[in-house]
Amino acid sequence: MISDSLNAANAYQNMARQMQGVANGDKDESGAAGETGSSGGVDFMGLVKTAAEESIETMKSGESASADALTGDIGLPELVHAVSAAELTLQTTVAVRDRMISAYQEIMRMPI
Repeated sequence: MISDSLNAANAYQNMARQMQGVANGDKDESGAAGETGSSGGVDFMGLVKTAAEESIETMKSGESASADALTGDIGLPELVHAVSAAELTLQTTVAVRDRMISAYQEIMRMPI
């Protein structure tokens, strides 16, 4: 279970580095500045989809760890780590949602 949580944390860090690199115009190992959409820009939908999928996996691993702890399959440190990772993921997801709603409301207030 710890390896699942560590993998989720590593995936989050890699995604954050990738997004930072795209924002800075850096190129990845393949020489591209990030995934591109039909307009030649960064594929924002792909980044959001990847982040959502990784968030779901982290939440599932926390839920699975909770069930395993009830049956005695994992110890308390592993449970705490998995639940902490799930809690951090949930807080991040809620913060991103709130920022997206705030941005949408700001756009709707703009005069045409």
